[in-house]
Amino acid sequence: MEDSEQSSDQQSGHKINLRPRNRPSYREIIESDNSPVSSILALTSNPAQSQADIPFEHYIDDDFFAREMGKMWSRVWQIACREEHIPEIGDYAVYDIGRYSIIVVRISSEEIKAFHNSCLHRGTKLKPSDSMGTTQDKVQCPFHGWTWDLDGTLNEVPCSWEFEHLDYDQNRLREVLVDSWNGFVFVNMDVDSAPLLDYLEVLPDHFKQWRFENWYVAVHVRKHLHCNWKVAMEGFMEAYHTPVVHPEMCQVVGDWNMQHDIFGDHVSRDLCPMGVSSPSLDEPLTQEELLKRSRPGNAPISDLDDTRLPEGQTARSVMAQEARQRFQGQYGLNLSSHSDAEVIDSLKYNVFPNLMFSGGASKHGLSIFRPDGFDTNKAIIDRYTFLPVPKGQLRPEPAEVFVIAEEESYMTSPDLSADDASVLDQDTSIMRWQQEGMHASAKGAETLSNYQESRVRWLHETLQKYVDN
Repeated sequence: MEDSEQSSDQQSGHKINLRPRNRPSYREIIESDNSPVSSILALTSNPAQSQADIPFEHYIDDDFFAREMGKMWSRVWQIACREEHIPEIGDYAVYDIGRYSIIVVRISSEEIKAFHNSCLHRGTKLKPSDSMGTTQDKVQCPFHGWTWDLDGTLNEVPCSWEFEHLDYDQNRLREVLVDSWNGFVFVNMDVDSAPLLDYLEVLPDHFKQWRFENWYVAVHVRKHLHCNWKVAMEGFMEAYHTPVVHPEMCQVVGDWNMQHDIFGDHVSRDLCPMGVSSPSLDEPLTQEELLKRSRPGNAPISDLDDTRLPEGQTARSVMAQEARQRFQGQYGLNLSSHSDAEVIDSLKYNVFPNLMFSGGASKHGLSIFRPDGFDTNKAIIDRYTFLPVPKGQLRPEPAEVFVIAEEESYMTSPDLSADDASVLDQDTSIMRWQQEGMHASAKGAETLSNYQESRVRWLHETLQKYVDN
C-alpha cells in the first residue's frame, strides 16, 4: 500500500490498518524494548466488524434508554464496591444504576450478600442511595421499622397481630447475585446469569500478575456530566482524538500506535506505549528529550544523567528502571519480573458495559461509567486510583469520594496530580458538545474508523445483543 501498512487479524483474517507507513506498531515497540515481551501483551485479537454507522438513538433516545435499562443493566455484572469498603460484619454499601438500587452487606467474615434496596412492606429504600456505613446486626426500614437479619430473613414486624396473613418466609429480602474478584464486589440482578468468572472471559487470566488485593483505594473522584454514559466512556476508549484534544501529549505518547483487542462480548482492551512520540508529529523527539518530558514534573527521579542516556538504554528502559526503583523504595514492591511495557505503558481493559481497569505492574486504576439517575443525557464517572499497601504496614482506609460538578474542574481535587487533572478536564469538556451535537444532527448517526474506534463499535454490538434479546 502507498500510505499505510496492513495486518491480518489472527482469528478472522480480516484486513485492518494498524499504523501509518514507517511508524511502529505497539507490538514492534515492545519487541524493541530491553526486556522480554509479556505473553499477555503479545496477544492480538481484533475480529471483523460491520462498518455500518451507529445511530444516535443509542445515545439520545429515551425509548432506547429504557430498553437498555430494562434489558441490559438488569442482566449484567457490575461493580458495587470494594471489599475494603465493607470490611466488618454489618458494613454495607448501596449501588444505584438508573432506578435500580442494591444494598451490599457483609454478613460474616467470609460472606457478602446483596439485596434489592426496597422494603417489602411499602417499598421504602432501606438505605440511602450511594451510601456506605454499618447497619450492625439488622437491616431496618426507616419508615415503619420492619426489620431483617443480615442474611435477609424477616425478623420483626411492628404490630405483628395486624399481619396474621403475612408469610415471613416469603418476605425475605429479595437477593441479587453477588461475587468478588480481585477485591471488587460485583452484583447482577439476573439470578440466572452466568457466573462472574465466565462473564469476565480472559480478564482473570490476564490479571494474574497484576493483582489488586494488596492495593488500596488512594483516590476516588466522581464527576457529574451532561452526556450519555456511553459518550463518557467512549472518550477513554480511543486515542484518535489525542492530537486535537491533548496536543501536548503527542510528544511522549504513542496515541495512534495503540493496539486494540476484542476478546469476546464482554472484554476488550487498548495498549498504549509511553516514552514514544505520536505518529502525528512530523519530527519525533530524541530519546533524551523523550526521557526528560516523560518524567513526572519533567524531573529526574534517579541518579541518571538528565541529558544523556546510558549506552544501550532508551527512554522507555530508563523510565521502567526508575519506576522499579520508586516502587521498591516506597512500597517494598519488587517489579523486576515484569516487562518494561507492564511497568510504564497504559494498559486499559474494558468490561462490558461500563468498567475500565488499568492493568500492568505499576498502574492500578478503575473507572466506572453509569447513567446519572434515569436520564439518557446525564452520566457519572467514578475514577479510582490504587496504591500498594506498604510492606509491613496496615491497609490504609479507602479514600472518600470527592465529587465534582460538571462546571467544576478536576483541578479542585486535592488528590489528583495537575497533569492528570488537566487531561481529564480536556476529555470531559468536549462531552456536552458531543451530546448536544447528536441531538442537533441531521445525519443522525456516527461513522467510526476501522481500527482505532473498533472498541467503540464493539460496545454497541454487544449492547444491541442485549436490548434485542
